[in-house]
Amino acid sequence: MTARRRIGTAERRARLVARHHLRRTAADAETAVRDLVAVHSSDPVTPYLALWARIPSFSVAHLDDALYRDRSLWRLHAMRRTLFVVPTDQARTMDAACGRDVARAERRKVERWVAQALDRDDAREWLRDVEERTLVVLADGRPRRTQELTADVDGLSLPITVGSGRWVASTPLSSRLLFVLAMEGHIVRAEPAGSWRSSQYRWANARRWFGQAPAGEAPVAEAPVAEAPAPAPIDAAEGAARLARSWLSAHGPATVTDLSWWTGWTVRATNAALTAIAAVEVELDGGGGGWVLPDDVGPAGDDRDGVALLPGLDPTVMGWKERHWYLGEHAPQLFDRNGNAGPTVWVDGRVVGAWAQRPSGEVVTAILDDVGAAVGQQIAAEAAALTAWLDGVVAIPRFRAPLERQLSA
Repeated sequence: MTARRRIGTAERRARLVARHHLRRTAADAETAVRDLVAVHSSDPVTPYLALWARIPSFSVAHLDDALYRDRSLWRLHAMRRTLFVVPTDQARTMDAACGRDVARAERRKVERWVAQALDRDDAREWLRDVEERTLVVLADGRPRRTQELTADVDGLSLPITVGSGRWVASTPLSSRLLFVLAMEGHIVRAEPAGSWRSSQYRWANARRWFGQAPAGEAPVAEAPVAEAPAPAPIDAAEGAARLARSWLSAHGPATVTDLSWWTGWTVRATNAALTAIAAVEVELDGGGGGWVLPDDVGPAGDDRDGVALLPGLDPTVMGWKERHWYLGEHAPQLFDRNGNAGPTVWVDGRVVGAWAQRPSGEVVTAILDDVGAAVGQQIAAEAAALTAWLDGVVAIPRFRAPLERQLSA
């Protein structure tokens, strides 16, 4: 029996630095997002700060152009019902592998809430009518805020009761139905209603959005001016295989637990996807097993050097479930109680501390490991560079970790 190849912690960290661009090696926003597979966007500041850490001379406009002009990136719900920025040409894969099931579950919730609110037998048909009229309004290609759609479409203001137990709230139907229509790919989040830190987005017809330039602008050179045809859906098993392959190329070696958690799949579905892509099992430090792609078994080199300040919910710190090999014992100080990561300081592929912004806009750090004077100076230089880049804008994380809270006071 052939012994499994061993990929130790040092090599895993070297792979992480290189493949997650922690030495600021990504050429542009599209490259960075594609190589990371997906970038968390539940906190609207995360994609901007994540790309600042990975792209030389990055500016807010670089990501805005990719999202809203070139439209090579798409902000959508996918794995674990989380909002991500993903490559537009990978959206169908995300939908087949994860998003479709999420959308079905969310639609069932909305149908139940509407039925309870209306107390009538034809609630589902009533809801379909509201959806159709919403899509008719957006068919002209002009993005609209939720408030505009609620005013224009009778029924979107219907109060529905969501939640259960202590966590019950009344909210307009629009706040949930538009989310479902976006999950199903009918509509897309367009420009935010405020600055790049805002989570209130305008909504646009997805086929019009990706088929032509915004109203009032000249078409993008590479973009067709006609409405894009709806692409054929991908089979769920094929979507899962594609997603597993992309994820392992960025995160391998990784455990079944890691991939199952990241995707939201069952262990059975995770194993099926690994089998479909002929993943190879390797031995990890500590005696456990991990998985890599069949053409990724060889040595990855030693490219660990690098200092990075990553934002809360960064896709690297949130990329694995079993994090001890890069996080050590720091989780209680750097994650909130719900498992959301705060801003982190990285050295050579491992987390060594946290960073935060003070009300003045200054970025400050707290280092939890002994990194030496020279590396400490590099960290201080990165903090100063981020302070200058933010230029007085204070971007407080939506999910506050204990150490970040202490530092920002």
